[in-house]
Amino acid sequence: MDLSSLKPAKGTKKNRKRIGRGEGSGHGDTATKGHKGAKSRSGYKRNYNYEGGQMPLARRLPKYGFKNPKRVEYTGINLDVLQNIADKNNITEIDPVVLIKNGLVTRNNPVKILGRGELTAKLEVTAHAFSAAAINAIEAKGGKTKKIQ
Repeated sequence: MDLSSLKPAKGTKKNRKRIGRGEGSGHGDTATKGHKGAKSRSGYKRNYNYEGGQMPLARRLPKYGFKNPKRVEYTGINLDVLQNIADKNNITEIDPVVLIKNGLVTRNNPVKILGRGELTAKLEVTAHAFSAAAINAIEAKGGKTKKIQ
């Protein structure tokens, strides 16, 4: 036996279909694309929601809801978190810069202070918004709240 006598196993090699190469090939004329219409043309791409002329699902369903373009999405920070930061860093003034340094918010996120948890320290807190419970809890300990716009 030598290398020149080796052949691939029967049925493993198959010639690709060469379409549009003349009538004698059996795949000439319309090149297996049927007759006329968009699908037979080059560059054809069907719209993803096309349903064969039937009214598409997106148009059959009713529209609903409203998205307010002026809505402000706050990052909520609770009082217990503020107390932890004050204890850990030994500070009495908390503002967004301190929260950013501690990894609680990102630079462009507005901050809202929420009322969950207990405060034991007198803190001066600066934020974009406060809940009523948070203001009461901070001021009850002799602290101050300052709103940023």
